[in-house]
Amino acid sequence: MRRSNGDAMAIELLSKDPAYVNDPDYRSKLLKEQGFEEEEAEIISGEYQKTGFPKSLRNCRLLWEIYDLSLEEPYFWLLDYFKDAFPIIEKIEDSFAAAENSAFFGVTQQRLGAQQDRVSQFLATMGKMVKELFQMVRELRIIDERLGYYRAIGEELKKPLSQRSKTAEITMKGLFVDLVQGGGKSAASVYGMARELEFITLPDLFFDAPPFKNDTELNHHIDSLAENFNKNVRRVLQRHLGQYMEWKKRTHQEHENRKIFQLKYLQQHFDIIKMYLTWVKPYLRHARALTMKEKSLTSAELVSAFEGSLLDIEILARKPMGKAHSCVLVTFNYRTRAELKVQQEGYVRGPVHIGRMVVTFRAYAWSDEELQNYKALKQKELFELLGDVSTSVQQAMESLGDELFRYLEEAKGDAVIQKKEEKKEEMKKSFAEKFFGDFYTPKNAKAAKGPSRKEAEKTAADIRDAKGKAVNPAVFHAFNAYHLFKKAHRMAAW
Repeated sequence: MRRSNGDAMAIELLSKDPAYVNDPDYRSKLLKEQGFEEEEAEIISGEYQKTGFPKSLRNCRLLWEIYDLSLEEPYFWLLDYFKDAFPIIEKIEDSFAAAENSAFFGVTQQRLGAQQDRVSQFLATMGKMVKELFQMVRELRIIDERLGYYRAIGEELKKPLSQRSKTAEITMKGLFVDLVQGGGKSAASVYGMARELEFITLPDLFFDAPPFKNDTELNHHIDSLAENFNKNVRRVLQRHLGQYMEWKKRTHQEHENRKIFQLKYLQQHFDIIKMYLTWVKPYLRHARALTMKEKSLTSAELVSAFEGSLLDIEILARKPMGKAHSCVLVTFNYRTRAELKVQQEGYVRGPVHIGRMVVTFRAYAWSDEELQNYKALKQKELFELLGDVSTSVQQAMESLGDELFRYLEEAKGDAVIQKKEEKKEEMKKSFAEKFFGDFYTPKNAKAAKGPSRKEAEKTAADIRDAKGKAVNPAVFHAFNAYHLFKKAHRMAAW
């Protein structure tokens, strides 16, 4: 079965592996791009290795393995602790991988398949609609070209009859003869009568006639030719010019109405594409969340024949302190045996994860910029697939040129169309940011004009002071959560 362009785009995007699958240093490169120094910690006794995280103020690592205790309890214990200590809790990462022969794998793949089917349908529909936009914009360009001739003739009608230019009028008369009268093949046309009935001067008289406002000017022009041309030639010329004037008036109004209709249709078509983008975003997010982490699938701790799974969860607890944030980054790495059990009456079977948990507490004092840079790093890593979708649709829109945005402005009823580059760039940027949301990252964002040197130094000093105040709360709660958790769960603590 032949696939459409939309189907091909959907299949290609859904089957694409993230960049970090083939690049072991991908996380290190991302950290360097965002301006972070990578952390090194004692993962193996006596040996320090890179962790793939920014360098922290304090690092506490907790490993706990127990056979008969669900690992959901320690997660929510720590979550409740940080809720009491920090006003803002954000989930940064939530990913998993399961062994191919496990029951957990089967359940998640069924759900993933349903999400992928809907995504494919939406992307295929959007691909067809974006393709139709090219034809609609092309038709509007043709209408604009024709309206340009009509408007040029309208400008000439404001001048005295003897001073009116014939350029646009000759072009329109050529279209009239070719499209309406059938050109030289029709005996009733201007050229046909010149050939068949020997009205040799008729084409010259027809095309040399200036634009007329009304029948009065036309009759006056015909009467002025009485000295040089006989009555039969003038009668035929008057008939052709009268027919042309009526055709020009009717088609001018028709093209004006058609452009209004086409603009409204373009706006409606564009709004439907935006609606599909809004609909597809949750499915893309769910499909990405249900897609197993490629890096974990290649781990030696995941064996296909075992009932095993690997879970990675990362939460960021933070407290704003002026121009800085006191942050604790908590990373959960689970190696579990997922058992499908009915947890409550009326619920379908769900997995209960039992096995080993590694929790790492990292304390940071970040400025607003550093906080956003880390979120951008995680966003780029976790939503690479979604970013490809948004970029492909965005590039398709921008390939239509500035005409699309100009026609959309006209469809909204704007009287004056601004053609400044700033307006065009703002429209393109607002389209991507508004409708792709958190999946959109501008590639060539222009840096805004920075503050003066004195203001920059003052701001930097304020940030340093705020970060200095944010250090102690972050370090204290990172260690305190680690310490109290061990005490609460009867582990050795001192």
